[in-house]
Amino acid sequence: MTQRVALATVMDRLSIDAVITGYAVAVDDGSWQDYRDLFTPDGRADYRSAGGVEGSAAEVAHWLAETMRLFPVRQHLIVNRRLDLQDLGGYPGDRADVRADYLNPMRLEGTQTAGGADPDTTAPNFASGGRYAFGLLRTDVGWRIRTVTVHEKWRSLSGSLAPS
Repeated sequence: MTQRVALATVMDRLSIDAVITGYAVAVDDGSWQDYRDLFTPDGRADYRSAGGVEGSAAEVAHWLAETMRLFPVRQHLIVNRRLDLQDLGGYPGDRADVRADYLNPMRLEGTQTAGGADPDTTAPNFASGGRYAFGLLRTDVGWRIRTVTVHEKWRSLSGSLAPS
């Protein structure tokens, strides 16, 4: 591998990492246009294993916008990223796969602890964890997500729902 190819591979890895981080930030911040912009025009997302939907990035962004209103406090972490960059005989290709674990603590709106804790608390009372599988493509505007599939492994709900 030449020094130029090695540098291109490092740059691809950094760019892909920025897309994955951008994905987490867009979801946590509710930036649904940013979320859609991370995908290729034919990009799709599949949240069915977590009780969600599967569809185009635009359809899923709409579903997330509605669903995430239930969770005014959210911060998910994407960790243990394993990136496989397409190898074209020693040269980086235009496809990549990323498998990464996630931890997603959130706060359900309208909940309180059994002791009737301060309703203004932002402590999480819902959490889930699992693994993402991302398929990415190099495009004219950089790396973009073609597919993302959520594989939820566990979830936990603490506290009780406050009456509406």
